[in-house]
Amino acid sequence: MNAPLGRLAMNQATIPRWSTAQAIEGCARAGYGAIGLWRERLAPDGPGRLGARAHTAGVAISSLCRGGWFCAPDDASRRRRAADNRRAVDEAAEIGAAMLVLVCGPAATKDLAAGRREVADALAELAAYARPAGVPLAVEPMHPMYCGDRSVVVTLPQALALARSIPGGVGVVLDSYHLWWDPDLEAATAAATGAVLGVQLADWLAPPPHPLEGRGMLGDGTIELRRFLRLADATGYDGPVEVEIFNPAVWDADPEETLAVVARRFAEHVA
Repeated sequence: MNAPLGRLAMNQATIPRWSTAQAIEGCARAGYGAIGLWRERLAPDGPGRLGARAHTAGVAISSLCRGGWFCAPDDASRRRRAADNRRAVDEAAEIGAAMLVLVCGPAATKDLAAGRREVADALAELAAYARPAGVPLAVEPMHPMYCGDRSVVVTLPQALALARSIPGGVGVVLDSYHLWWDPDLEAATAAATGAVLGVQLADWLAPPPHPLEGRGMLGDGTIELRRFLRLADATGYDGPVEVEIFNPAVWDADPEETLAVVARRFAEHVA
């Protein structure tokens, strides 16, 4: 990447006060090489126009969030979710995203094993659709506290096994907030060699102020972020590193200032 800040990328969720077009232009001004986008923020411009804007600005689309949420209580709901995931693939292809991030979703019942089988089946079906479109699918393992409401995939080995059960086009994304706690993290990341499609960073505040909207600015929490990225790089990954922070205090700040703070903190605590 040729941007002044090198691999540093901004996830749109960190600067939600801006429209997608504003976020792309702001990242370009600040020297970010890439931005991760969210599907619900693609309107009104649409993925094609936004992709062209990013290309002109020299900002790569490091990810599109999100697909997944595979489990459903009935066949009609399952078909609707499958159709939405195909739309997500189409949007990722049109905008030129390097990956479509998948939050696999909770089980439809209390049977976690059945939910995980449903995720595997739906992911295989989606991968068959995404492969001809050239869209890599990135399974995001989430912190175990989200198992009941966000994802039945809660460890890196579990995500890796799921990705490698499907021939081609599926990998994993490593998020420090979700994975830092694992006592076997070094071995787990080493096993992911060749399968890492993306890296996302946020810090863990202790105690967490909110289960979803309590991520910390880089350096404000307990995660050894430099080590986390070193482990990710040891897998052969050398792409963008997104900063994805869900926190109202960060959201309320001026996005220009947030971009500057993240760049300083990345240099101090990660690079």
